[in-house]
Amino acid sequence: MTHPQDMSLREQARAVGSGELDPEKLLTATLERIEERNSALRAVAATFPRESMAMLASAPRGRLYGVPVTMKDMYSLPWRGYRNGTVRELGRPSASGAFRRLRDVGAVVVGIDNQHELGLGSTGLVSAYGVSANPWNHAHLAGGSSGGSAAAVTAKMVGGAIGSDSGGSTRLPAAWCGAVGLKVTYGSLPYDGYNGANSSFSGPGVLARDSADARLLLEALLARPLPVDDVRTVRVGLVRRPYWDDVDREVSESCENALAAVGLQQRELALPLAELGPSLLTVRAMAEFGASPPLDLLPQLNPMTRALIHYSALQPAWRLTRADRVRAGLRRGLAAIFADCDVLAWPTSPGPAPAIDSPVFSLPSGPQPVDRANVRQTVLANVTGVPALSVPVALHQTGLPIGLQLLAPWGEEALLLNVAQRIEDAVGRTWRPGQK
Repeated sequence: MTHPQDMSLREQARAVGSGELDPEKLLTATLERIEERNSALRAVAATFPRESMAMLASAPRGRLYGVPVTMKDMYSLPWRGYRNGTVRELGRPSASGAFRRLRDVGAVVVGIDNQHELGLGSTGLVSAYGVSANPWNHAHLAGGSSGGSAAAVTAKMVGGAIGSDSGGSTRLPAAWCGAVGLKVTYGSLPYDGYNGANSSFSGPGVLARDSADARLLLEALLARPLPVDDVRTVRVGLVRRPYWDDVDREVSESCENALAAVGLQQRELALPLAELGPSLLTVRAMAEFGASPPLDLLPQLNPMTRALIHYSALQPAWRLTRADRVRAGLRRGLAAIFADCDVLAWPTSPGPAPAIDSPVFSLPSGPQPVDRANVRQTVLANVTGVPALSVPVALHQTGLPIGLQLLAPWGEEALLLNVAQRIEDAVGRTWRPGQK
């Protein structure tokens, strides 16, 4: 008999809606699956059996009625304020905007996912809940900062999860864990009860096992339908520098092969100022972040996190002015590029998930710190506010997934999902953790 959590998110929704699957049994099976698999992965920080059952009892008969999901530790729940990967509650308990959207379609929040401390990292190495491990190989990282959400989905603890993305935090773990991860257009849903509410870069995201499940979850989050359209005439733009430079050879070849298999028109494009994106994010995001952590929390944080917080308080005004000018230039440049193409594509991460005990990429230029190389690939969507998605396209020779990233114009989440679906069909993806 198929375990309920081996079903896709949409299969669970159909089975519960038709009466084939009892929602209480699904909830119980989900909690048991989390209990069974979480000790090795440290993906889910906390579960809420009593509160989840009460949520199910009052759930409306919406499109996700009775379907269990998890949320990143950056969102408040009515019974738990967000902790943001730290040792204590930082937000007050409340029905955050993202929680309300899930509740209104009948979904059941069963747990909070692990994340990198304060969201300040793409590895997941630092967290009050321990390091999230990769379901494909437990000696490797799940990523950050939404690593727990990506691991929970690909390890089949839940069918879908809500993450967040301030510099790649949904897409990067999705790439490392073999999930579909999509960051929404900035400001496209209520931000109350969300730790990223004070950021001009951060956006909620969804993580699922494939694009069809991601569509179902995203429609709930955005509270609007996402049409399925033919994408055969879509034009794909390739910005070679800096996004295809200094990338693991097998990663770049796999992404190129996936695009070739889709058969869409491709064109080479240039984006002025693109190489300044990481510096822009560092200056502006750190300045925005500096006022948020309580001072009495600092002694309880990891030394690297404390160093970043102290650095954030040292940003002079002239740097912010220059950063904002670069940001405006990138937005103008991206708008111009989207006149010549419909989506942009490049590798989500320059390498597969590194080992927990050696968090370094081996790239053509040599060993590279993970965070710096990762942010180079993903930051453009955050500084401009456009939606972006990572879709798995292959397995690396290490046995770990490779993700291809897609960016679309503001508000075009449906286009991303439609192209991702075509890519999934073209590469014939049938693999899951533990198999090729």
